[in-house]
Amino acid sequence: MATTSLALCSRALLKIGAQPIASLDDGTAEAEVCANLFAPIRDALLSIHPWSFATAQETLPRLAARPVADFACAFQLPVGFLRALSAGVPGTGQGLPYRIVEGRLHCNAEAVTLTYIFRPDEGAFPPFFASALVARLAAEFCIPLTEATSRAQLLYQQAESELRTARHADSAQATPRALRDFPLITARG
Repeated sequence: MATTSLALCSRALLKIGAQPIASLDDGTAEAEVCANLFAPIRDALLSIHPWSFATAQETLPRLAARPVADFACAFQLPVGFLRALSAGVPGTGQGLPYRIVEGRLHCNAEAVTLTYIFRPDEGAFPPFFASALVARLAAEFCIPLTEATSRAQLLYQQAESELRTARHADSAQATPRALRDFPLITARG
């Protein structure tokens, strides 16, 4: 089954005992709830963890306008940007002090490489993330469609469990980060 916003919403609807939808604009209460809640919930889940499938690095274009205060340069954020993870000079991607202000990255470097979370196409979601997203959608859809608060509470607990599992699966796909510049390690010699 293809992973699309419609397929993910339909799976969530089935979890709460509602009818799946044929389109996000088919005029039913289910379609209206899906159309209004899907994108913000997807973006919130993508933003809370440095998912490997939604992490990218990009050298940002410098803007002509200078920041008003604190930093010397401003840079345009990438399309689909959700959250910054780190910034660095080109070739490193980390270690540079920065601040995101009014949709721009401000820093004191002449060039910057940003490591960030972006919004991938739903087809790029791995099964563990799709499952966590469906569980969260079901919890969010439950009250508007069924008005069953106790059932919604149970669905939120299940969604949190799915999210923990997804985070664990995603985190296991990279070498663990080593501690750097930690005073206790330095003191041990």
